[in-house]
Amino acid sequence: MCGIVGAVAERNVQGILLEGLKRLEYRGYDSAGMAVQSPEGTLQRCRAVGKVVALEERLVTEPLPGRCGIAHTRWATHGKPSEANAHPHRSGERVVVVHNGIIENHEALRHELLDAGYAFDSETDTEVVAHLVDRESRDGVDLLTAVQHALARLEGAYALAVMHADQPDVIVGARKGSPLVVGVGIDEAFLGSDPLALLQVTDRFIYLEEGDVVRLSSRGGVAVCDAAGQSVEREVQTFEHADGAASKGDYRHFMLKEIHEQPAVIAAALEGRLGERSVLVESFGPEAEALFGRVRQIHIVACGTSYHAGMVARYWLERFAGVPVQVEVASEYRYRQVVVPEGTLFVTLSQSGETADTLAALRFARTRGYLASLAICNVPGSSLVRESDLTLMTQAGPEIGVASTKAFTTQLAALMLLTLALGRVKGLDGGVQAELVQALRGLPGLVASVLKLDPQIEALSMAFAEKQHALFLGRGAHFPIALEGALKLKEISYIHAEAYPAGELKHGPLALVDSEMPVISVAPNDELLDKLKSNLQEVRARGGELFVFADERVKLEEEEGIRVLRLPHVHEALAPILYTVPLQLLSYHVAVLKGTDVDQPRNLAKSVTVE
Repeated sequence: MCGIVGAVAERNVQGILLEGLKRLEYRGYDSAGMAVQSPEGTLQRCRAVGKVVALEERLVTEPLPGRCGIAHTRWATHGKPSEANAHPHRSGERVVVVHNGIIENHEALRHELLDAGYAFDSETDTEVVAHLVDRESRDGVDLLTAVQHALARLEGAYALAVMHADQPDVIVGARKGSPLVVGVGIDEAFLGSDPLALLQVTDRFIYLEEGDVVRLSSRGGVAVCDAAGQSVEREVQTFEHADGAASKGDYRHFMLKEIHEQPAVIAAALEGRLGERSVLVESFGPEAEALFGRVRQIHIVACGTSYHAGMVARYWLERFAGVPVQVEVASEYRYRQVVVPEGTLFVTLSQSGETADTLAALRFARTRGYLASLAICNVPGSSLVRESDLTLMTQAGPEIGVASTKAFTTQLAALMLLTLALGRVKGLDGGVQAELVQALRGLPGLVASVLKLDPQIEALSMAFAEKQHALFLGRGAHFPIALEGALKLKEISYIHAEAYPAGELKHGPLALVDSEMPVISVAPNDELLDKLKSNLQEVRARGGELFVFADERVKLEEEEGIRVLRLPHVHEALAPILYTVPLQLLSYHVAVLKGTDVDQPRNLAKSVTVE
């Protein structure tokens, strides 16, 4: 959740570090700080509670010039948001550290270090790392070795960046369970939690692997050791996404920009993966066709929005591939006795590829006898991608807004590709395959048509300005879309929202319906339409105000208490993707009316890298 930036260069790095922190704001944080090695060799530090702009203002009067530095945005886990708890943390005047993750044995280490004479200035788990490194660096031990010795004492997850006053122009980084990348420049080197933080200075990156420790030094020196302490070479990769993705452009918020990018990114997700009449199974890897032929069951594991995508996929996979599917919340999956039938494919979904619970589930799954693992992810080089047997990249580009939009719809597109690839191997009728492939080709254009309804959706949002609660309804594959719509509304507008299968109204939720409870429903033209209409009448009979997003071919007229927005006709199997878009726009406009922080809603982070 937190963000790390580091730089060793032949120029002043304060501006580089500050810009990196700004680019990491989307991850969620409550304080920010920076430490730079001054030209005199001392470690100077500046910290501030709140947004990065507060740190920037302080740096105007307390600048930190120097060629080597580290910086951090913190999301509180141990200790309240305060300047004392903000990173970087230090040990005396010799060592400074920034840290993402959680040190699980920090209490025992704190007592040990207190007994050794160290004083603590914060409530954080991170400060123990600074003191451990300081203790290990006594007697002239180089910083890399000191950090390696300190790491041997740590339990938990971390990404670290460390500097030492006696070793100028050197930063040591380490990762275990939390992402960290090295940016490779010309005679300079950088560290970041995310490549996005460093795109202003380089597009060439080394993605550190689990257990790696890296030493950055002057003149662009980069040396990597693996978990066993052996020197290794890691591939330098060119980042594929344009730097412009980090700019809002002409849009008011990143979220709105990302909603409007969906026609292009869905097209990118499909590009090169569709044949004339079927999905190219080879898109999943050279061994995918033989592997898919052995699949007898699928377990999908994900968190949040990605979990909703998995729920939609269950309907598709069981219908078109004839394979039973189980969908699990990643944070719950490994805390029960999982039964893995023979021939089960383990599928993970993640925008970042660094979601802590999803990664932990994948690592747990390796011990359970699965046939293979498949990651559907948006970030090349991420841990989830590197550690899975098969991968399919969603091609959504960087997503800055905390509330996921384009990552969700591209995940759905990728999951339909998986459905049709498995269906092809399992003998799905060729005509059905060709029909769905043709529908997929037309999907980006249909999404673009829905986006043109934005002014009408903005007008609908006015009805929610003073509401405190909302109920979303859907049937079949649209129940997960209702869940996703409710999640978006609560995430960014802070309106309490729930979602139910429409057929469950009489089993409890109907008791909530009155004139103050707006009810939002999606009404595609499918086999459940008539049943849905009956459910909506139950709402109307109790005085509920209905907002229905309906297929243009559906016979559902507006009347008092029922407002209908018509969407273009779409193949009913792909309707969940299309019907997501107006719910995103509705949530966005309601949040704007409420005056909330749309891109960085309170208490939430974009990349959840701790359990």
